[in-house]
Amino acid sequence: MKKVVLKRKISNRVVNGHPWIFANEINLMDDELEAGEIAEVYTHDEKFIGKGYVNPISRIPVRLLTRDRHAQINADFFHKAILESWNYRIKIGYTENCRLIFGEADGLPQLIIDKFNDYFVLQTLALGIDRWKKEIVEALEKIFKPKGIYERNDISIRELEGLEQKKGFLSAPFDTRIPIVENDLKFIVDIEKGQKTGYFLDQQDNRRAIKQIVKDADVLGAFCYTGTFEIHAAHYGAKHVLGLDISAAAVEHAKENAALNNLKNISFQCVNAFDALKEWSKEGKKWDVVMLDPPSFTKTRDNIQKAISGYKEINLRGMKLVKPGGFLVTSSCTNLVQPDLFYEIIEMAAKDARRTLRQVVFQAQSPDHPIIRGLENTNYLKFLIVQVC
Repeated sequence: MKKVVLKRKISNRVVNGHPWIFANEINLMDDELEAGEIAEVYTHDEKFIGKGYVNPISRIPVRLLTRDRHAQINADFFHKAILESWNYRIKIGYTENCRLIFGEADGLPQLIIDKFNDYFVLQTLALGIDRWKKEIVEALEKIFKPKGIYERNDISIRELEGLEQKKGFLSAPFDTRIPIVENDLKFIVDIEKGQKTGYFLDQQDNRRAIKQIVKDADVLGAFCYTGTFEIHAAHYGAKHVLGLDISAAAVEHAKENAALNNLKNISFQCVNAFDALKEWSKEGKKWDVVMLDPPSFTKTRDNIQKAISGYKEINLRGMKLVKPGGFLVTSSCTNLVQPDLFYEIIEMAAKDARRTLRQVVFQAQSPDHPIIRGLENTNYLKFLIVQVC
């Protein structure tokens, strides 16, 4: 098999388990290696590290798939890996709707598969894993006999790998608006037009965490998207819930989801949430609970300071809208902002707002998105509930 040899002076990150190998860590790469091929990786002194797929034009030229020298990377390899990931989800109780494959955390770098009851949405975000898409689809068909499989590869990161953006059916066509049930509530998942794979499964546990604090409360939800947090709040007994989003399509979808659950104590507005929070704090408006679930403020380390400033500002505005003794519910999905830094940002906002915080809940994504210590991109979601005094 073709080889990649690493430099002598590199960190122990790769040897200790990290699957990414950056260009500046490589000493020699077989001249005949083509993008997407499988290669064996060795230390400078010829000790075997693992096997992975290669893309010389990528910022990460090698991503490891196995540390087993005898493993063969073929259709059976992917079938076994998907089955093992499914057995893990069964063990922890995430089966109806779940992230079936969470990339590096499941040993399949840059592969995402979400399961919405009998339907699957797939993303292959690097060239090396995209080459195995046919075998991955065949494994899903054998293990699950699904009603449909759809790819959402309309994501710009693929272009860094020399791949085109695209989306479409990987099975016979089907209705891409899929009804699901989460926490006894009904939602429509639009896997064709929705963000990413159509639904944010990573927050399913966190949406339950608001149950007690929203009872008999006036609740404001900013960046509501299709209204999942807001609908949970209304269902859990809020006096009234107002959801805000800049997308008219998202607001209409949120209204549809609310109607599915026969909720009357909820409304949505299509507005710029950043502007609304700023304006309403100046006007002195107050809510018992304010929920913030903004989009990622950065995807690169170059803009990390911008992200810190953005999260601080949005949480400062949110705190100013919370009645004394009320609650702030806030999230960050930027893996470049790790949990300690996120909490530090929240504390800076509280200091500027002259408010004291009492932590209620601080947790990550649901465990069908497993966290591997040392792989920062798997530890990406921060979810915090604080009482604002």
